[in-house]
Amino acid sequence: MTVTLKYSLMACAFLLGGYSSSVSPGAGTPLAEVNGAFLYEEDVDRVMPVGLHGADSVNFVKQYVRDWVEDALLYKKAKDNVPDNQRIEELVSSYRKTLIMHTYQEELVKQKLSGAITDAEVEQYYNQNPELFRADAPYIKGLFVKVPVNVPNLNTLRGWCRKNVESNLDRLEKFCVGTAVNYDYFFDRWLPVSDFASKMPLAALKSNPGYLSNDKNVEVKDSLFCYILHVEQFLPKGEILPLEYAQNEIKEILVNQKRTEFINQMKSELYREASEDKKIKYYKTID
Repeated sequence: MTVTLKYSLMACAFLLGGYSSSVSPGAGTPLAEVNGAFLYEEDVDRVMPVGLHGADSVNFVKQYVRDWVEDALLYKKAKDNVPDNQRIEELVSSYRKTLIMHTYQEELVKQKLSGAITDAEVEQYYNQNPELFRADAPYIKGLFVKVPVNVPNLNTLRGWCRKNVESNLDRLEKFCVGTAVNYDYFFDRWLPVSDFASKMPLAALKSNPGYLSNDKNVEVKDSLFCYILHVEQFLPKGEILPLEYAQNEIKEILVNQKRTEFINQMKSELYREASEDKKIKYYKTID
Protein backbone atom coordinates (compact mmCIF):
# COMPACT_ATOMS: atom_id res chain seq x y z
CA MET A 1 0.00 0.00 0.00
CA THR A 2 1.27 3.48 -0.86
CA VAL A 3 2.05 5.92 1.92
CA THR A 4 -0.46 8.38 0.48
CA LEU A 5 -3.24 5.82 0.47
CA LYS A 6 -2.36 4.66 4.00
CA TYR A 7 -2.83 8.13 5.42
CA SER A 8 -5.90 8.74 3.25
CA LEU A 9 -7.54 5.62 4.64
CA MET A 10 -6.61 6.53 8.21
CA ALA A 11 -8.14 9.96 7.71
CA CYS A 12 -11.28 8.49 6.18
CA ALA A 13 -11.66 5.95 8.96
CA PHE A 14 -11.60 8.82 11.43
CA LEU A 15 -14.03 10.88 9.36
CA LEU A 16 -16.43 7.96 8.95
CA GLY A 17 -16.37 7.08 12.64
CA GLY A 18 -14.34 3.90 12.43
CA TYR A 19 -15.48 0.40 11.50
CA SER A 20 -16.65 -2.85 13.11
CA SER A 21 -14.11 -5.07 14.82
CA SER A 22 -15.95 -8.29 13.93
CA VAL A 23 -13.77 -9.25 10.97
CA SER A 24 -13.27 -12.54 9.15
CA PRO A 25 -9.66 -13.55 9.88
CA GLY A 26 -7.16 -13.29 7.06
CA ALA A 27 -9.52 -11.42 4.72
CA GLY A 28 -7.62 -8.14 4.78
CA THR A 29 -7.61 -4.85 6.62
CA PRO A 30 -11.24 -3.76 7.08
CA LEU A 31 -12.40 -0.24 6.37
CA ALA A 32 -16.19 -0.53 6.53
CA GLU A 33 -18.91 -3.16 7.17
CA VAL A 34 -22.56 -3.31 6.19
CA ASN A 35 -24.73 -6.28 7.16
CA GLY A 36 -21.72 -8.59 7.40
CA ALA A 37 -20.16 -7.45 4.10
CA PHE A 38 -16.73 -5.86 4.41
CA LEU A 39 -14.83 -3.27 2.40
CA TYR A 40 -11.07 -3.63 2.83
CA GLU A 41 -8.22 -1.16 2.43
CA GLU A 42 -6.79 -3.50 -0.19
CA ASP A 43 -9.97 -3.09 -2.28
CA VAL A 44 -9.60 0.68 -2.29
CA ASP A 45 -5.88 0.38 -3.00
CA ARG A 46 -6.62 -1.40 -6.27
CA VAL A 47 -8.87 1.38 -7.59
CA MET A 48 -6.95 4.39 -6.31
CA PRO A 49 -6.09 6.67 -9.28
CA VAL A 50 -2.38 7.20 -9.80
CA GLY A 51 -1.09 10.61 -8.79
CA LEU A 52 -3.69 11.61 -6.22
CA HIS A 53 -2.23 13.30 -3.15
CA GLY A 54 -3.30 15.16 -0.03
CA ALA A 55 -6.89 16.33 0.12
CA ASP A 56 -7.72 14.86 -3.32
CA SER A 57 -6.65 11.43 -2.12
CA VAL A 58 -8.67 11.70 1.09
CA ASN A 59 -11.75 12.93 -0.79
CA PHE A 60 -11.52 10.07 -3.28
CA VAL A 61 -11.35 7.44 -0.55
CA LYS A 62 -14.13 9.08 1.46
CA GLN A 63 -16.41 9.16 -1.59
CA TYR A 64 -15.51 5.60 -2.58
CA VAL A 65 -16.36 4.31 0.89
CA ARG A 66 -19.63 6.27 0.93
CA ASP A 67 -20.60 4.84 -2.50
CA TRP A 68 -19.73 1.33 -1.36
CA VAL A 69 -21.81 1.66 1.80
CA GLU A 70 -24.81 3.03 -0.12
CA ASP A 71 -24.57 0.22 -2.69
CA ALA A 72 -24.37 -2.39 0.07
CA LEU A 73 -27.46 -0.95 1.77
CA LEU A 74 -29.38 -0.78 -1.51
CA TYR A 75 -28.38 -4.35 -2.39
CA LYS A 76 -29.66 -5.63 0.96
CA LYS A 77 -32.92 -3.72 0.56
CA ALA A 78 -33.40 -4.99 -2.99
CA LYS A 79 -32.52 -8.56 -2.07
CA ASP A 80 -35.16 -8.56 0.65
CA ASN A 81 -37.84 -7.14 -1.63
CA VAL A 82 -37.31 -8.71 -5.05
CA PRO A 83 -39.64 -11.71 -5.16
CA ASP A 84 -38.22 -13.65 -8.14
CA ASN A 85 -34.82 -14.48 -6.68
CA GLN A 86 -34.74 -17.84 -8.46
CA ARG A 87 -34.82 -16.09 -11.85
CA ILE A 88 -31.95 -13.83 -10.77
CA GLU A 89 -29.92 -16.84 -9.64
CA GLU A 90 -30.48 -18.43 -13.04
CA LEU A 91 -29.29 -15.29 -14.81
CA VAL A 92 -26.22 -15.04 -12.56
CA SER A 93 -25.43 -18.71 -13.16
CA SER A 94 -25.80 -18.26 -16.91
CA TYR A 95 -23.56 -15.21 -16.92
CA ARG A 96 -20.94 -16.99 -14.79
CA LYS A 97 -20.95 -19.93 -17.19
CA THR A 98 -20.52 -17.61 -20.19
CA LEU A 99 -17.75 -15.67 -18.46
CA ILE A 100 -15.81 -18.83 -17.56
CA MET A 101 -16.07 -20.18 -21.14
CA HIS A 102 -15.04 -16.84 -22.63
CA THR A 103 -12.04 -16.54 -20.30
CA TYR A 104 -10.93 -20.08 -21.12
CA GLN A 105 -11.35 -19.58 -24.86
CA GLU A 106 -9.45 -16.30 -24.88
CA GLU A 107 -6.57 -17.86 -22.94
CA LEU A 108 -6.38 -20.73 -25.43
CA VAL A 109 -6.59 -18.34 -28.37
CA LYS A 110 -3.79 -16.26 -26.90
CA GLN A 111 -1.59 -19.35 -26.58
CA LYS A 112 -2.38 -20.81 -30.00
CA LEU A 113 -2.53 -17.66 -32.13
CA SER A 114 0.23 -15.56 -30.61
CA GLY A 115 2.39 -14.39 -33.54
CA ALA A 116 0.48 -16.70 -35.90
CA ILE A 117 -0.26 -14.09 -38.58
CA THR A 118 2.52 -13.97 -41.17
CA ASP A 119 3.39 -11.16 -43.57
CA ALA A 120 2.55 -13.49 -46.45
CA GLU A 121 -0.99 -14.03 -45.08
CA VAL A 122 -1.47 -10.28 -44.67
CA GLU A 123 -0.33 -9.59 -48.23
CA GLN A 124 -2.51 -12.38 -49.62
CA TYR A 125 -5.62 -11.03 -47.86
CA TYR A 126 -4.79 -7.52 -49.09
CA ASN A 127 -4.46 -8.68 -52.70
CA GLN A 128 -7.64 -10.75 -52.55
CA ASN A 129 -9.79 -7.99 -51.00
CA PRO A 130 -8.67 -4.67 -52.50
CA GLU A 131 -12.16 -3.14 -52.35
CA LEU A 132 -12.07 -3.27 -48.55
CA PHE A 133 -9.21 -0.81 -48.50
CA ARG A 134 -10.39 2.02 -50.69
CA ALA A 135 -9.65 5.39 -49.13
CA ASP A 136 -12.82 7.10 -47.92
CA ALA A 137 -10.94 10.43 -47.92
CA PRO A 138 -7.67 11.84 -49.31
CA TYR A 139 -4.45 10.79 -47.55
CA ILE A 140 -1.01 12.35 -47.56
CA LYS A 141 2.58 11.77 -46.49
CA GLY A 142 4.72 14.74 -45.56
CA LEU A 143 5.54 17.23 -42.87
CA PHE A 144 3.61 19.70 -40.74
CA VAL A 145 5.06 22.52 -38.64
CA LYS A 146 3.32 25.16 -36.54
CA VAL A 147 5.51 27.99 -35.26
CA PRO A 148 4.95 31.47 -33.77
CA VAL A 149 4.24 33.99 -36.50
CA ASN A 150 7.32 36.07 -35.59
CA VAL A 151 9.75 33.13 -35.52
CA PRO A 152 13.23 34.07 -36.79
CA ASN A 153 14.67 32.44 -39.94
CA LEU A 154 11.25 31.61 -41.37
CA ASN A 155 12.59 31.44 -44.94
CA THR A 156 15.22 28.92 -43.86
CA LEU A 157 12.52 26.85 -42.15
CA ARG A 158 10.45 26.86 -45.36
CA GLY A 159 13.41 25.51 -47.30
CA TRP A 160 13.99 22.69 -44.83
CA CYS A 161 10.31 21.71 -44.94
CA ARG A 162 10.16 21.53 -48.73
CA LYS A 163 13.05 19.15 -49.31
CA ASN A 164 13.01 15.67 -47.81
CA VAL A 165 16.69 15.00 -47.22
CA GLU A 166 18.34 13.65 -44.06
CA SER A 167 20.38 16.78 -43.39
CA ASN A 168 17.24 18.93 -43.47
CA LEU A 169 15.44 16.55 -41.14
CA ASP A 170 18.22 16.83 -38.58
CA ARG A 171 18.12 20.64 -38.76
CA LEU A 172 14.31 20.65 -38.53
CA GLU A 173 14.26 18.49 -35.44
CA LYS A 174 16.81 20.64 -33.64
CA PHE A 175 15.02 23.84 -34.67
CA CYS A 176 11.55 22.62 -33.71
CA VAL A 177 12.50 21.27 -30.28
CA GLY A 178 12.66 24.74 -28.78
CA THR A 179 10.57 26.70 -31.26
CA ALA A 180 7.68 24.80 -32.84
CA VAL A 181 4.27 24.54 -31.20
CA ASN A 182 3.55 21.47 -33.33
CA TYR A 183 5.94 19.35 -35.39
CA ASP A 184 4.78 16.21 -37.19
CA TYR A 185 7.10 14.26 -39.50
CA PHE A 186 5.06 11.67 -41.40
CA PHE A 187 7.02 10.89 -44.56
CA ASP A 188 6.91 7.26 -43.42
CA ARG A 189 3.13 6.90 -42.94
CA TRP A 190 -0.20 7.94 -44.48
CA LEU A 191 -2.48 10.34 -42.62
CA PRO A 192 -5.92 11.63 -43.68
CA VAL A 193 -6.02 15.24 -44.84
CA SER A 194 -8.79 15.83 -42.31
CA ASP A 195 -6.18 15.54 -39.53
CA PHE A 196 -4.68 18.80 -40.73
CA ALA A 197 -7.95 20.54 -41.55
CA SER A 198 -8.42 20.82 -37.78
CA LYS A 199 -4.85 22.03 -37.22
CA MET A 200 -4.69 24.82 -39.82
CA PRO A 201 -6.98 27.83 -40.33
CA LEU A 202 -7.48 27.00 -44.01
CA ALA A 203 -11.03 26.42 -45.22
CA ALA A 204 -9.90 24.76 -48.46
CA LEU A 205 -8.61 21.75 -46.55
CA LYS A 206 -12.21 21.01 -45.58
CA SER A 207 -14.04 22.11 -48.72
CA ASN A 208 -11.58 20.82 -51.36
CA PRO A 209 -8.81 18.68 -49.86
CA GLY A 210 -8.01 17.29 -53.30
CA TYR A 211 -6.18 20.48 -54.23
CA LEU A 212 -3.19 19.16 -52.29
CA SER A 213 -2.54 16.84 -55.22
CA ASN A 214 -1.24 19.90 -57.09
CA ASP A 215 -0.12 22.25 -54.30
CA LYS A 216 2.66 20.42 -52.47
CA ASN A 217 3.54 23.28 -50.15
CA VAL A 218 0.83 25.05 -48.18
CA GLU A 219 1.47 27.94 -45.81
CA VAL A 220 -1.03 30.04 -43.91
CA LYS A 221 -0.82 32.52 -41.04
CA ASP A 222 -3.11 33.95 -38.43
CA SER A 223 -2.40 36.59 -35.80
CA LEU A 224 -0.35 34.20 -33.67
CA PHE A 225 1.06 31.36 -35.74
CA CYS A 226 2.47 30.30 -39.08
CA TYR A 227 1.39 26.86 -40.39
CA ILE A 228 3.48 24.99 -42.94
CA LEU A 229 2.31 21.77 -44.59
CA HIS A 230 4.55 19.96 -47.08
CA VAL A 231 2.93 17.13 -49.09
CA GLU A 232 5.42 14.52 -50.27
CA GLN A 233 2.79 12.06 -51.57
CA PHE A 234 -0.95 12.38 -52.17
CA LEU A 235 -3.51 9.55 -52.28
CA PRO A 236 -6.91 10.62 -53.71
CA LYS A 237 -10.22 9.53 -52.28
CA GLY A 238 -11.31 6.22 -53.80
CA GLU A 239 -7.81 4.90 -54.40
CA ILE A 240 -6.63 1.68 -52.74
CA LEU A 241 -4.79 2.36 -49.50
CA PRO A 242 -1.25 0.96 -49.48
CA LEU A 243 -0.55 -2.30 -47.71
CA GLU A 244 1.57 -0.51 -45.11
CA TYR A 245 -1.52 1.44 -44.02
CA ALA A 246 -3.91 -1.52 -44.07
CA GLN A 247 -1.71 -4.21 -42.50
CA ASN A 248 -2.72 -3.64 -38.86
CA GLU A 249 -6.41 -3.81 -39.77
CA ILE A 250 -5.79 -6.95 -41.83
CA LYS A 251 -3.95 -8.64 -38.95
CA GLU A 252 -6.92 -7.95 -36.68
CA ILE A 253 -9.32 -9.40 -39.26
CA LEU A 254 -7.21 -12.52 -39.70
CA VAL A 255 -6.80 -13.03 -35.95
CA ASN A 256 -10.58 -12.83 -35.51
CA GLN A 257 -11.08 -15.32 -38.33
CA LYS A 258 -8.59 -17.75 -36.83
CA ARG A 259 -10.11 -17.26 -33.39
CA THR A 260 -13.54 -18.27 -34.72
CA GLU A 261 -12.10 -21.24 -36.63
CA PHE A 262 -10.09 -22.41 -33.63
CA ILE A 263 -13.02 -22.18 -31.20
CA ASN A 264 -15.38 -23.98 -33.60
CA GLN A 265 -12.79 -26.69 -34.15
CA MET A 266 -12.27 -27.08 -30.41
CA LYS A 267 -16.05 -27.42 -29.83
CA SER A 268 -16.33 -30.01 -32.59
CA GLU A 269 -13.43 -32.00 -31.14
CA LEU A 270 -14.93 -31.95 -27.65
CA TYR A 271 -18.26 -33.09 -29.07
CA ARG A 272 -16.62 -35.93 -31.03
CA GLU A 273 -14.65 -37.17 -28.00
CA ALA A 274 -17.70 -37.01 -25.73
CA SER A 275 -19.77 -38.90 -28.30
CA GLU A 276 -17.15 -41.63 -28.67
CA ASP A 277 -16.88 -41.98 -24.89
CA LYS A 278 -20.70 -42.09 -24.64
CA LYS A 279 -20.78 -39.13 -22.27
CA ILE A 280 -23.78 -37.56 -24.03
CA LYS A 281 -27.32 -38.82 -23.43
CA TYR A 282 -30.32 -37.71 -25.47
CA TYR A 283 -33.68 -38.43 -23.86
CA LYS A 284 -35.83 -37.30 -26.77
CA THR A 285 -35.31 -37.26 -30.50
CA ILE A 286 -35.86 -33.87 -32.08
CA ASP A 287 -37.21 -34.20 -35.63
